[in-house]
Amino acid sequence: MVDAAELIDNDFLRQFEIKIDDHLAKIEYSLQERKIFLTKLIIPEEIKDENFKKDFLALVFEQIEERNLSVVPTSPEIAKFVRSNRKYKRMLPVGLRI
Repeated sequence: MVDAAELIDNDFLRQFEIKIDDHLAKIEYSLQERKIFLTKLIIPEEIKDENFKKDFLALVFEQIEERNLSVVPTSPEIAKFVRSNRKYKRMLPVGLRI
């Protein structure tokens, strides 16, 4: 489902967006120096796919990695995703443990 959709970095609203069947899922962020703080994950109830959240977050993390930014997950859901996916832990700033 996520593969067919386009991930958009809406820097004006400071959020990553993906549109699925006329529903907008988003991750709000704050950018400071070379760190991106992922503050809020919003997935509409209409998106029922169990793997959507994981796939959406993976897509966002890949885009952040391409920009060579460190990630600070301030949302509990996003922190849980990082804890369960070791490969993204290397994107955390030095000294930050979750």
